Amino acid sequence: MRAWVVERPGPLEREPLRFVERPVPVPGRGELLVRVRACGVCRTDLHVAEGDLPVRLPGVVPGHEVVGVVAEAGPTVSGWAVGDRVGVAWLRRTDGTCRYCVRGAENLCPGSEYTGWDADGGYAEYTTVPADFAYRLPSDVDDVALAPLLCAGIIGYRALLRTSLPPGGRLGLYGFGGSAHLCAQVALAQGATVHVLTRDEASRRLALDLGCASAGGAYDQPPEPLDGAILFAPAGDLVPVALRALDRGGVLTVAGIHLSDVPSLRYESELFYEKQLRSVTSNTRENGREFLGLVARYGVRATTHGYPLSQAHRALGDLRAGRFEGAAVLVNDL
Repeated sequence: MRAWVVERPGPLEREPLRFVERPVPVPGRGELLVRVRACGVCRTDLHVAEGDLPVRLPGVVPGHEVVGVVAEAGPTVSGWAVGDRVGVAWLRRTDGTCRYCVRGAENLCPGSEYTGWDADGGYAEYTTVPADFAYRLPSDVDDVALAPLLCAGIIGYRALLRTSLPPGGRLGLYGFGGSAHLCAQVALAQGATVHVLTRDEASRRLALDLGCASAGGAYDQPPEPLDGAILFAPAGDLVPVALRALDRGGVLTVAGIHLSDVPSLRYESELFYEKQLRSVTSNTRENGREFLGLVARYGVRATTHGYPLSQAHRALGDLRAGRFEGAAVLVNDL
């Protein structure tokens, strides 16, 4: 099969990815072999390729927003059949026994493993997934539109939950890429007023088209104080900016797995009045199932830009340069 591997992590200009031929993987006990139809291009993939997130599996195949069909079921798998539509997401495995898993916080499991980081992902014609961590997908959304929902959508939903936004609250979104434009649709459907702050003009237009109340520059102040905000951009210098935009008791959630250094915070102007700063660490499977249910209820749809599998390097470059609004998706021509 054809697959992209992270050969030498580093800047994209040094071509850290290589397109290779590999044997089709064999599903292990409790695993599914998935024929990949589409795979979203996530900023986390860029961080793995460029070395911001040190590679955990040498020569790993990136990609963790996979839509495909079951090609084979490994030993002990039940409930799945060849030909079933299946989704593969970032969280690949947890130990199921630690105190975090037992209390329902499996996203904090110290033994957790991740698709496209600890194990090969979806920048390939085939991949595998533990059946217990595979998702059943809505039947009325096509492969390309579904792919970004499996990380960008789920993580955006978890970030929204972490803001503890009150009913009818005022939400600020800093950065408006694949995850933010899906999060905005859920927040709007639930009655929030959404203000977008991003450097990209095309993304600002998309935000307004989706029904957001305003769209300004990344370092601008929103037109009203915010009850909650989510930082999707991996820019630590936006943390104090967003904290200053919060109303009393507001919550800022940082959604990314990688963030540049945060400047010193001034307590009186940026943290006083019970403002809170929170992070997001992956998601639980329950978050994923909840979000996919909301996709059907609210009609959440991704704005996508398709690339052939052979052009993964270009898709990552376009993502880094901000050349598109919404999300990029690699499409397999199998």
